[in-house]
This record gives sequence, C-alpha cells and structure tokens, in this order.
Amino acid sequence: MLYSVLAVGDVVGEAGLAHLERHLRPLQKLKHISFTVVNGENISGVGLTCKQAWRVYDAGADAVTLGNHTFGKMEICRMLDETPWLLRPANLSGRMPGHGCEIFDLNGLRFRVVNLIGRCTLQWNAENPFTLADRLLKQGTADFTLVDFHAEATSEKRAMGYYLAGRVSAVVGTHTHVTTADEQVIDGTGYITDVGMTGPKDSILGVEKDIIIERFLTYYPKRHRFAEGDIELNGVLMDIDTKTGECGSIERYRQIIRSV
Repeated sequence: MLYSVLAVGDVVGEAGLAHLERHLRPLQKLKHISFTVVNGENISGVGLTCKQAWRVYDAGADAVTLGNHTFGKMEICRMLDETPWLLRPANLSGRMPGHGCEIFDLNGLRFRVVNLIGRCTLQWNAENPFTLADRLLKQGTADFTLVDFHAEATSEKRAMGYYLAGRVSAVVGTHTHVTTADEQVIDGTGYITDVGMTGPKDSILGVEKDIIIERFLTYYPKRHRFAEGDIELNGVLMDIDTKTGECGSIERYRQIIRSV
C-alpha cells in the first residue's frame, strides 16, 4: 500500500497563506494526500504569528516547519514548547524554545518529521545537521521519516540527500523559494534541493521586484513589501510504501491562481 505525502514550500505573506487556506484541502482530496508538511517561516515576511501558525494547521497541514526566521515574531516562542506539530530547526541551540523532531500517528503508522537548518552562509552557529540527523534517527522508531532541510547552499542540501539516502523516506529542501528540477529517488529516499514557495508569482522571492532590483543597483536599504497579483503554490508529491517506508516516486507540483 502507498501513502501520498505532500511537502509545500515556504508560504510567503498573507496572500500565500490565504491561497493555502482556499486550495490545500481540495488538493489533498484530489491527490489523495495522507500527510502534509508546510514550511511557514515567511508568512509575516520574517517569522509568523501564533494566529498564522494555527491558520496553516487549520488549512490542512499535519506539520508546520520553520527555519532561519523562526524567531522573527517572538510571540511564537510560547507555541513552540506547547505545540507538537510546530517544528523549528532541531540543530538550533537546545536552550531555545521548541523542538525539531516529532513523530505523528498516521492511521496507526509512525510518521517522523525532522526540521534541520543548514550552516553554509546561513547558520554557522547551529549544531552540525549531519551528525544530529544521525542521533535523531536513533531516537524512537518510525515507519516513515521526512526531513525538511532549510538551507542556502545547494551543495549542502545535496550532500544531506545522499548522506541520508536509504535511511529516510524523503529529504526536501526549503529556504531559497525557487523550485529546483532535480527531484529524484535515491536508494528509496525521495529528494529535491528546493520545493519552492507559495506566494506571489510575479515577484522576487515574494517581494515586489522593483524594491529588490533597486537594492542591487544602489545598496540602499528599503522596506520590503509583498508583491501582488497571481499566486502560486509549489511543492512535491511523493508516494511512500507503507511496508518499507521507501519513496517510490516524487514529482513537482505547481498551481497558479490568477488574480481577479
């Protein structure tokens, strides 16, 4: 028997969140999705509020992962310790609130989600994500394991994919907001370097294009504003064998909703 799993890329802004609320459950029904992981660290641009986290969960997410902007909205700290489905990178300091590994019940099977952050140009002060992954996989038992690796460098992401190949069901990259075309199955492990973002399509990583271009031209800091217009949802669909925990297939999914 196969379970279909959906991983959704970084949700950007209120428009991206509203799109998720309108379209995630119909997509789950259409594709017979059994488990959904959504990265939500950019809903407020830098971080997310408690209300926004609950909206992602109520929209249909089984697990909500975060990244380098985990503490962009400090109010989220009170949820991180109390909410099993809200994960921050496990290799951030253990003194920080929250956790980065959780096992969920999926029709009697155990589905483990691990959230890690990369160190190359992103979080050099974080614990080594490779060695921590080894330790987390030895803690408890799970029928499936999905790793959200929130990292900047494609080399670091691909290294993690090959390092965990054959030991987890999937390694999906987040953070760069641009979908890569290298989805593949490596020794039973579904892999993609980045699943992309869910937010304004005609933008630069969700932000108005002119603002970012002006910064490259002048280096003058300007306040970011989310772009408007068409919204896209990007993610990957994976079929996972319930007996072996192996990923049989992985495919990119992109949905664009035209603005009215």
